Amino acid sequence: MDLESPLLAPSPELLASVKVFPLIPALKHDVNVYSALNWDQLTASDINFAIVKPIVVKYARLRNMSVVYACLVVRSYYLGQLDLDLANAAVMQTRAMLCEILAMKLLTHFASNDIHLVAVLTTCWNPLAGAPFNVIDEVKTAIGGSDDDLNSPQSALEMAISTKAKSFLSSPLCQRVVNQIYSGSVVFSLAATRSVLADNYKPRSITLYNPRHAPFLDHYRLRVPKYGAILEFLNFALLLITFVLCLFNRDVNRLNTWEVVFIIFAAAFTLDEYTASNEHGWIIYIANMWNVFDFAFIIIFLGYLVLRMQGISNGNVALSNMAFDILACGACILFPRLAFFVVSNNVVILSLRAMIAQFVFFIGIAAICFSGLLFTLWTLAKDDETAHERWSLKSIAWLMVQIWFGNTYLSFAQASSFHPIFGPILMTGFAALSNTLLLTIMISTLSNTAALINANAAQEYLFQFAIKTIQGVKSDALFSYQPPFNVLALILLKPASWFLTPRALHSFNVFLIKLTNLPTLVIIGIYERYFAAGQILRETSKDAAHSLFNSLPRQIKNIPLFEALVGSSTNGLYDAIFDVDLNGESELFNDSDEEQAPGLLSRSSREDSRSRRSPTPKVRRQSPSPGRASASGIRQRMTSPRLRVSSALSPVEIPFSAEYPNSNAASPLTRLFTNRTPLETQVPEANLKKIENLLDEVRDLPVQRLKDEMKELQERQARIENLLLVLTRGMRNDTPMTPRWGTTS
Repeated sequence: MDLESPLLAPSPELLASVKVFPLIPALKHDVNVYSALNWDQLTASDINFAIVKPIVVKYARLRNMSVVYACLVVRSYYLGQLDLDLANAAVMQTRAMLCEILAMKLLTHFASNDIHLVAVLTTCWNPLAGAPFNVIDEVKTAIGGSDDDLNSPQSALEMAISTKAKSFLSSPLCQRVVNQIYSGSVVFSLAATRSVLADNYKPRSITLYNPRHAPFLDHYRLRVPKYGAILEFLNFALLLITFVLCLFNRDVNRLNTWEVVFIIFAAAFTLDEYTASNEHGWIIYIANMWNVFDFAFIIIFLGYLVLRMQGISNGNVALSNMAFDILACGACILFPRLAFFVVSNNVVILSLRAMIAQFVFFIGIAAICFSGLLFTLWTLAKDDETAHERWSLKSIAWLMVQIWFGNTYLSFAQASSFHPIFGPILMTGFAALSNTLLLTIMISTLSNTAALINANAAQEYLFQFAIKTIQGVKSDALFSYQPPFNVLALILLKPASWFLTPRALHSFNVFLIKLTNLPTLVIIGIYERYFAAGQILRETSKDAAHSLFNSLPRQIKNIPLFEALVGSSTNGLYDAIFDVDLNGESELFNDSDEEQAPGLLSRSSREDSRSRRSPTPKVRRQSPSPGRASASGIRQRMTSPRLRVSSALSPVEIPFSAEYPNSNAASPLTRLFTNRTPLETQVPEANLKKIENLLDEVRDLPVQRLKDEMKELQERQARIENLLLVLTRGMRNDTPMTPRWGTTS
């Protein structure tokens, strides 16, 4: 598939023509590894080059933008097979991890363009796109649904969240897109397919947001997750305030003003949470642990509302009191929930979130296991008339809860009241299991969970951050309204959508959004144009503050309290040093000192360095003295590089022969690794006489014999290297070559 221009976003027609289904069975076939490997083994170099890289190259050649999504779909299949095929659970886990690694590596092939990268991760793909009709009919028959059930597209980010691909979500490329979405620097819109109130009249392609080109009152900015998080905090604070005022001013006989206000805000909060769970699905909604607390409060509110309406309609004061008692229990959720808005990214909070989930699951399993003991004790007490009056099902359950949480004395004191023989046996066994075995297992499980979260705190945080960002990108029109105006919008727009045209509904929706959110839109518009990062007013204000700080006397700057509030000027000095543009004015080393060893450079690098080097000046020779004639002859015959001796007073250059004897017979390996660029070394004038003395000392050496031995060694080396080249030409797929044999050894 050919992508469009890298400067433009993929068109909806191009994205709709992408074939997704053929990738899924092909990937499922290619990731069939049959060994149980962990993450470190799968990311090792040998497995990467033997298994991972060939698959990546194969699918990257297709240039299909849905390949990352297809990898995560196959990952979800193998994760589902973990519980179905316990004998091969380790292999299925390995294949699921391999799919995640493939998704991470295939994502890098779209990293050259930000818009295409965002499109790969945020486009909602239909897994049946490009499937044959018989396959579609088989899938429809298998799920037993209608055509609407087959149209459930998801994006790659949503699939990564639902499959808990934490390594994929915490990868740099994925986090770059998540940060762009969270800050609102990338603008795109999703088609509302599962929305309570859909407005798909003007879909927007993926663009980079520029506040100077956007309208001042841009209602789409209300869907930016960064602003949505701030507005959510304010709405939750208002809900908490109305909750407290409702309980302080409660009237069991009638509804007062504060109770009505609380009911309106709580109903708006319930509607907002329902649309959020309906937008991305229950799996993604419940993946955020704080949504569990919100859902628990909604249950409490609905229980209060039902009992309160029945108590007012029937005039039953007891029901009204029970309703307020149930509502008061909601404070256990609302107060810490508001505090967790501020410290939600703390490692302790992340550990606490996971530990609460483990604790609830473990308590549920324990309750199911001991439900049989509860029934047994109730049956034994039922046979005895005295015990039957004392021990009801509720009282036995409460006794077991007390024993579970450490009150073991009750198990021995009350055991005989159930049955003289079986009562002590059963209660002793329950106390031993609950306090010794199961409680120890629960503490160990929670400790391991906390240790795992602390070890992978950054990955867990990025995973939760991705969930929060994706949940902030919502296509439902109700998300543009802040509670309690979302209830008003539902009452007005839902009936209007039945008879208005899409254009008229869109106009009415935009007008109502700007009317109900006018102060918020004005604040967002002013902030993005004048106070956001990179804006002129913020930069000028920062420069003015720096100028004012620099104009202060040094004694004031060095006051400890003032330095702690403003910051040390030393850091500013360090930053200013690196901001200075030197333009090559202060070079510590000369060009000749920066030359690298030519043996470590490729041919092109050596040619570039040769072309950049200034031309060698003409050689100025001094007439050699009689005592130096033999030394000069030796210098012409020795295999040494050219030494350039420079002096400020009398520059002298002494040329040396840079060629080996019989250089034409050099072997191919010798020619490959031989220095092609003459090495020039500058030596000071003071060392010139020492060098000449050293050359005078070697004038009596047997130079000719040394040359002959060097020539013989060079010929032997050439024969050995040619023999190696002939023996290894099959490995290099070269044509046969005739070795240049010198003399037969």
